[in-house]
Amino acid sequence: MQLFLYNIFIQLYYSLIYLFSFFNAKAKLFVRGRETIFKDLSSRFQPKQVPLAWFHCASLGEFEQGRPVIEAFKAQFPTYQILLTFFSPSGYEVKKNDAIADIICYLPMDTAKNAERFLQITQPKIAFFVKYEFWYHFIYQTSQRNIPLVSFSAIFRKEQIFFKPHGALFRSLLKKFTHIFVQNQSSLNLLQSIGIQQVSLSGDTRFDRVWAIKEANREIPIANIFKNNEKLIVIGSSWKEDISVISRALQHFPYPIKLIIAPHEINENTLQYIENQFFYRKVIRFSQAKSLTNAQELASFDLLLIDNVGMLSALYRYGEYAFVGGGYAQGLHNILEPAVFGMPIFFGNLAYQKFSEATQLEKLGVAFPIKKAEDLKNKLIFFVENPQAKKKTDTDCITFVKENLGSTDKILAYLTNFLSFQ
Repeated sequence: MQLFLYNIFIQLYYSLIYLFSFFNAKAKLFVRGRETIFKDLSSRFQPKQVPLAWFHCASLGEFEQGRPVIEAFKAQFPTYQILLTFFSPSGYEVKKNDAIADIICYLPMDTAKNAERFLQITQPKIAFFVKYEFWYHFIYQTSQRNIPLVSFSAIFRKEQIFFKPHGALFRSLLKKFTHIFVQNQSSLNLLQSIGIQQVSLSGDTRFDRVWAIKEANREIPIANIFKNNEKLIVIGSSWKEDISVISRALQHFPYPIKLIIAPHEINENTLQYIENQFFYRKVIRFSQAKSLTNAQELASFDLLLIDNVGMLSALYRYGEYAFVGGGYAQGLHNILEPAVFGMPIFFGNLAYQKFSEATQLEKLGVAFPIKKAEDLKNKLIFFVENPQAKKKTDTDCITFVKENLGSTDKILAYLTNFLSFQ
């Protein structure tokens, strides 16, 4: 009965997305991106000359989490082709041309027929699901074909269906995994409490990813010229709720401070909303800044509005402070990206508690949930007026990231040992 209801849910879900696709751009990408999956895959997998490793990510955030493992896997097992699938357009559309994988496509909807066809065409030698993805038919049929299946950077909470009396169907999925690498001890304990033993604690691969970004030292000259050696706050993956608070906090700020804002969604309505909220600032969009030839003119602006995707993680290096979006409603975005560069981090106070790195950094006294504009204004003033407190916060942030490195190495050590016997 549970599987029957699950199948009904999948069909209803796709039907709703299909209806939305007539007037929603993201839904249209979701539907159209799946129309020719099997035709495209069939053309790419003939003939099958090399083994294939399949990595699946829900969206862009999970991809960044999976990237260190994909890169390490490619280096350790160079004979494998890499197939990368995404569930969400916000992951696929950004990374569809990324050189990290040989083939990148959407994951078909989770039906028995689709899963069977997908696996028959691709025939992976090993499969990886990053963090949250637990699609019944894909997992079940992967297991039925005796394909090793690994989940990594997984995190579990007692509120999830796996740990409910009515969660038997989904508990059975966890037993199909060859191994599950979890982020924290509480996840390990929860899995073991329901009889899942093929699990180990490896930590979060995002720490390895943000450290690699820092070490790459990517320069963005426009951001550097704009900054002009002044104090700067980087607002990353912002939503309207974040912008509303920040704009009020900085409208009468008593000290000079510049802003770089990278919205979560890049569209004209969002960009205009931000420009209107910061009517008291001299604003320039990144695309406009590229056409300026006079560095002094660019430095005269005090808000740089990012109207492209893909550079936020590198932009944080230019900031003294960071405000990470999503904390008021949607769910907090990646706060490790600014933490690795060392700075006080601010975010909304309503949707961050389930992110362990946020609560840990809050306890360390280096990350701050913001309830209202006055709170943000006062915190920023404190750090401007207390440089020693700012310096300690910067150091504590970087130390926190350093102490949590190594997840990728643990996963790769397991894979090296496991695949040597395959």
